[in-house]
Amino acid sequence: MTSSAAEETISSLKTEALEQLSAASDEAALESWRVEFMGRKGRLTGILRNLGSLESDERRAAGAAANRLKGELESAFEEQVAAGKRSGASGAAPDAIDVTLPGRRPRHGRLHPSTQVIREMLDAFNEMGFQTVEGNEVELERYNFDMLNIPADHPARDMQDTIWINRERDSIDGGVLLRTQTSPMQPRTMEQQDPPVRIVSPGKCFRTEATDATHEWQFHQVEGLAVDEGLSFADLKGTLYEFARRLFGADRKVRFRCDFFPFVEPGVDMSVDWNGRWVEILGAGMVHPQVLRNVGYDPEKYTGFAFGVGPERVAMLKYGIEDIRHFFSNDLRFLSQF
Repeated sequence: MTSSAAEETISSLKTEALEQLSAASDEAALESWRVEFMGRKGRLTGILRNLGSLESDERRAAGAAANRLKGELESAFEEQVAAGKRSGASGAAPDAIDVTLPGRRPRHGRLHPSTQVIREMLDAFNEMGFQTVEGNEVELERYNFDMLNIPADHPARDMQDTIWINRERDSIDGGVLLRTQTSPMQPRTMEQQDPPVRIVSPGKCFRTEATDATHEWQFHQVEGLAVDEGLSFADLKGTLYEFARRLFGADRKVRFRCDFFPFVEPGVDMSVDWNGRWVEILGAGMVHPQVLRNVGYDPEKYTGFAFGVGPERVAMLKYGIEDIRHFFSNDLRFLSQF
């Protein structure tokens, strides 16, 4: 066999191989094509083995042509296999239903346990006359701290507690941060409307917490605010008692203790009795007069109360969950239980 005859054979083989490959529509046909043209006893392998009978120069030219064809056929074969997988190797449409398969009950999606508890909490407050409002997760320092009577030297502003995006304070709004609480919706709402105000604000918050069984660097919070003429601490306690009864049952025991938060005066925390021990679920108090002045309200005329509840903490108590990290681990074994 001469060099020109070998190259003519290679060219003819290429044409025939590509034509047959394009017609191979299933897995069996593709395998048959591979064996015929690319296998150990295939037609291209036979050509490569016969190149030894050519002279040195002729063998070099014909060998190069045969190797190029081998590369081209391998690439074409891989593309045909991939195309068959995309369209269904059996020739069926990608979304076709195999009616011969045994029936299986479809899996239904579920709401995340945090979402379920947040909705239950919002329903309780909405039925008591509170309106739901939402805000930005990226917040201005002015609303996250200044308007809430949190002083400039408060530890919460440090990098150890707050995730700052821009710490530069070159304007009245100050720096930019991931909000540490949903409390900024208090001044934002009061700036936009006159009393009476009754809102609850759900959302995600961020702090540089050390993660453990009871702390996460990201968590949800439901903030509440009520401002009107004549509101008292009794109104705060009545609202939160009713909330606890709706979430945990009418017989649930509730305890208030004194606590401190810069934006309320006086401040309290509320705990519920859980299997014989008190577990704190929220902080609350009467709105500090300075917070009212910051938004243009007259503290001599208006009073109010505020509270902040952690939905994950509530969910842990309701469902007996012992580790808060489960809420954000995306483990379907955990999430599918609710």
